Amino acid sequence: MTERTIAAVIFDFGGVITSSPFEAFNRLEAERGLPQDFVRRVNAINPDSNAWARFERAEVSAAEFDALFAEEARAQGFELSGRDVLSVLAGAVRPAMVRALDQLKAAGYRIACITNNVPTGPQGLRGAGLARSEDRSDALEQIFARFEHTIESSKAGVRKPDPRIYLMMCEKLGLEPAACVYLDDLGVNCKPAAQLGMAAIKVTGEAQALADLSALLSLPLG
Repeated sequence: MTERTIAAVIFDFGGVITSSPFEAFNRLEAERGLPQDFVRRVNAINPDSNAWARFERAEVSAAEFDALFAEEARAQGFELSGRDVLSVLAGAVRPAMVRALDQLKAAGYRIACITNNVPTGPQGLRGAGLARSEDRSDALEQIFARFEHTIESSKAGVRKPDPRIYLMMCEKLGLEPAACVYLDDLGVNCKPAAQLGMAAIKVTGEAQALADLSALLSLPLG
């Protein structure tokens, strides 16, 4: 077997470069007296056609998502609006991950990002999970500027784990999947990347992600 030659590292954003939005969802659930992981449970029902999936493909507006998610939550026996979910979506930036982006570029690796996100939410909300502002001075924009290519589900009209979105990135990079590493905090999103031939790393935390990527590339990171 020939040794794998890695040319590019492709990152998810929320839950990898920033803290996981699921942490914020759990805090919201605790504040509202909802069962833990209630938001994840709602979003797991009809995962390709529910309100969340449709919003990430920009098939519905923020107002429509607000109402549709509330209906889905109500069907599970609880009251929660889509607006409330979006209000907590942005995650905190993980500085060591940002340093790793610069270290990878300095070492000659190409870096890119595939993110499932949604169009700008109510009251101009934006963050790791929201479509990016055009304001280049924004802190998140400075991170996104490091990537050679970024594919956002809300602009591409296709979302992970659809294999097409990974192939779209390979086409942009002009690389075969086997020349890429992919990092994501969701196993369901890592699986198609691995099936296509990418080296997939499931991110459970900042230190673990950097350790696994460092070992794979034989490059100290963080």
